[in-house]
Amino acid sequence: MSEDGFIGKLDGHRGVTVSSKTECCQNLEQFAKKLEVSLKKWTNEKLRSVWFEVHLSQADWISVLAKNGFTVHHGKGDLVNLVKWLPKDEKNVIPPFAHNTVGAGAIVINDKDEILTVQEKYADYTHWKLPGGYVEPLEDIGDAAQREVLEETTIQTEFISVIAFRHSLQGNFGCSDIYFIVWLKPLTHEISKEESEVKDCKWMNVQEFINHPNVHENNRLFVRTFLNHQKSGLRMTRQRMFHPISKKPQRVYLLTKVEDS
Repeated sequence: MSEDGFIGKLDGHRGVTVSSKTECCQNLEQFAKKLEVSLKKWTNEKLRSVWFEVHLSQADWISVLAKNGFTVHHGKGDLVNLVKWLPKDEKNVIPPFAHNTVGAGAIVINDKDEILTVQEKYADYTHWKLPGGYVEPLEDIGDAAQREVLEETTIQTEFISVIAFRHSLQGNFGCSDIYFIVWLKPLTHEISKEESEVKDCKWMNVQEFINHPNVHENNRLFVRTFLNHQKSGLRMTRQRMFHPISKKPQRVYLLTKVEDS
């Protein structure tokens, strides 16, 4: 931190980010003065957005930032991120924070035409469902489905294809929810249920599952769709690639025709 203001870190969109962990102040008065100097400087430099990443130990910064036109953009753990749009003659184009949660469920069918199904321990009412759950941060969709199956049933699996997904616009935490259905091949068959969240799990005849009164219509639809297209040879397979601009690793899912399926 300089004597005249905050240094911050520039981004590729003419924005600057200040971290309270690396540019701390001795007291709130010093912070307010440096903020005033910095805002004038950044405005003269025609920066567009100013971000403050505030650690909870400097939570008193938030009230000063709010008085200077900053709003909360997002928070995670012990950090709160506030932002201010500087241009007076430009529309604010700062994108909202992540607004979709992502989950993955699995269709796992053995060579006896039995589907792996579970009952949740704390569900509002008892029903049979496909194993699955939330995708964790930095986790691939297919990997998440495999992890959930392993955690809930101890069945080890191999990824084959994405089958379908549903998009609910009124999910938890005010977010929309995207849930992928993944086809997994079982590599083991002996079930051992996870005790803390799973009430029961078993291999059930596929047709019994489809016709069971305690199976949601969504799950029936997913399994019927899977069975109708299983022999078509069409698969939504995945490839490891790198993003052409950011160069970061990514998984690309592509519709592929598989011969002799």
